[in-house]
Amino acid sequence: MTPHIGAKPGDIAETVLMPGDPRRAKWAAETFLENPICVNEVRGMLGYTGTWKGNRVTIHGSGMGMPSLSIYANELIREYGARTLIRIGSAGAMLERVRIRDIVIAMTASTLSTPSRGYFREMQFAPCADYGLLEKAVAAARAKGAPTHVGGIYSADVFYDERPDLNEMLARHGTLCVEMEAAELYTVAARLGARALAVLTISDHLITHEALPAADRERSFGDMIEIALEAAFA
Repeated sequence: MTPHIGAKPGDIAETVLMPGDPRRAKWAAETFLENPICVNEVRGMLGYTGTWKGNRVTIHGSGMGMPSLSIYANELIREYGARTLIRIGSAGAMLERVRIRDIVIAMTASTLSTPSRGYFREMQFAPCADYGLLEKAVAAARAKGAPTHVGGIYSADVFYDERPDLNEMLARHGTLCVEMEAAELYTVAARLGARALAVLTISDHLITHEALPAADRERSFGDMIEIALEAAFA
């Protein structure tokens, strides 16, 4: 047990999918895993372990933002032996060609600041995905026929952003979308020798101001979860 995860030794699989919302972890586990068992509910952060096509997998919430994700990623890797961590979550499109319900597979994640920034001091570390996971996720997305974009994303450290100038500059440099966790996940995984990837579904659009209705989110997020599972075990 850790201060934030009440799972017993052996309860957590080596492969962990990490949605931000603990309720989405519950839905994903009950929808995609066989015989899911709740292994954590400390502070309401739900985690479930089951199997997918005979492979053992845990789906565990990360909370919102990089500080929260950093806690869970560190504990999952250090204390429970997780070796592959894949963020599954929503994102806001920053380019017109990226549309609602599209899948984004994050090759890199730019950020203003992460909880790991203190490690690097003046160094501008470039957080990036594990290439093996990235390659398999792209292949799975193509096989599924899902509209998919691969490239750089922006991990914001605030939700209510008041930097339109920054968003415009990021878009000018081809940044696909904005979310709040991937940069720290990639950094923690690199530091601790684990593999990491973020597979995202576009739920909102910063340019058109479209938003995916709540009733449609689960159906749209299904492709993302299947792509993540295929990437982990293909």
